[in-house]
Amino acid sequence: MKSLYLSLFLALYVMLSCNAVIAQCDNVSVDDLINPGPFQVATLTEADGLRNGPEYNGATVYYPTDGIPPYVSIAIVPGFTALPSSVQEWGPFYASHGIVTIIIGTNSLVDFPEERAIALLDALETIRQENEREDSPLVGDLNLDRLAVSGWSMGGGGAQRAAVLDNTIAGVIALCPFLSNPQLEHSSPILILSGENDPTAPPAQHADVHYNATPITTDKLLFEIANGNHSVANTPNGGDGATGQLALSWLKLYVEGNECYCSILEDDLLDNPTAASKVEQDFLCSSLGLNRLQKVSEAYPNPAKDMINIPGNGKVQYQFISALGQVMLNGELTGNDKQIDISEYPEGLYYLIINGKTFKILKENR
Repeated sequence: MKSLYLSLFLALYVMLSCNAVIAQCDNVSVDDLINPGPFQVATLTEADGLRNGPEYNGATVYYPTDGIPPYVSIAIVPGFTALPSSVQEWGPFYASHGIVTIIIGTNSLVDFPEERAIALLDALETIRQENEREDSPLVGDLNLDRLAVSGWSMGGGGAQRAAVLDNTIAGVIALCPFLSNPQLEHSSPILILSGENDPTAPPAQHADVHYNATPITTDKLLFEIANGNHSVANTPNGGDGATGQLALSWLKLYVEGNECYCSILEDDLLDNPTAASKVEQDFLCSSLGLNRLQKVSEAYPNPAKDMINIPGNGKVQYQFISALGQVMLNGELTGNDKQIDISEYPEGLYYLIINGKTFKILKENR
């Protein structure tokens, strides 16, 4: 959780700007995170005309037949030596909640995480092409700007690496991930589900390391399931249903962009959860008076040393705030080449509010 000072500062922001959001959230609750969800589900395979990408081996798409498009999508890959059936239950679960899901096999059962990352990116290309295929029941119904990835074990490591390779990925769900010496410099919001007693990918050697290796500027959540083994997150029923509730809320919040799920995460699922042996979190959203982390292109570079660049035309109202909630800078910027000079401030995490949008900014002096 963020500091008390920052929380108090942002409480005022909530009162002044979030009344409409709160009203919109009255009809969304943790009781909606059921399995299955409200929508009917159908499937697509290569026999139905689905593309078979060269970087993976076979796929099944699960989709809602009575939902409200445009749909966001997620690609899922299994782990080392495992078949798609090992993670199959996620397909109908997500689809029954309005999220199109493609579950793929790998060209080799012993592919390592990097190959699985490339396979996931190829699966997303299949989703893109399905939106254009005339005979597809999903033609024109997919939001191609909101694509996510997930995977189990080495597939979970591959999902994180896919976010590094493609910075447009909107969210990551890593299921008991296995990835040695992780290089995870990406900005895709990531949920890591791990098992306390996982003998294959012990959290201290994998999930915990992955969480710490993800940049502080990236919204992230680590949920370790008490007494869980390596397959505890293979289905949405793991941890007495905690895996499905958390994963669905994460996708609803960060991929669909429904900020009502912020309060569900913070007030319901992460408030002394009985299913968890450990929780680590560093994410900001509307229950703290903050919008979802915006794309890096709207405020760059990040991390920043001297100047923060704000692209675009027109006027910009901004505030540069310390981690303790102290307003360091504020004002108005105009013109095409807008910059904020932060050179005099010490290293650390700051918050930049630009016309009501909030960014986490890491200040570095090297």
